[in-house]
Amino acid sequence: MKIEHMAMYVNNLEEARDFFIKYLGGTSNAGYHNASTDFRSFFISFDEGARLEIMTRPEMDDPEKTLNRSGYVHLAFSVGSREKVDELTAQLKQDGYEIISGPRTTGDGYYESCIIGFEGNQIELTI
Repeated sequence: MKIEHMAMYVNNLEEARDFFIKYLGGTSNAGYHNASTDFRSFFISFDEGARLEIMTRPEMDDPEKTLNRSGYVHLAFSVGSREKVDELTAQLKQDGYEIISGPRTTGDGYYESCIIGFEGNQIELTI
């Protein structure tokens, strides 16, 4: 069994799509729009693994995204090497994203960095 896709609601659909394309090498479908509900979505595909569906609709609840909370906390992306973790972390920092940890080797042996991406969502970069 495998995870086919995960989904997340976002406020700015195009900004979220562009983030995953620019920084994480995703490719997007043409998008979907349900005219009767004004629901819109894109599927973002990556070289390997599950796809990500990003969605928006009018009048969504948008509570604060604290780092230590129950439920989904972050998306992790394997970028292939320590060097790529370092390079992408530096690029994201230069582009104004907050780095909340790393790059570093964790106690359980992962080399990673964590950033706050678009709309306060945490993104983990690892080998």
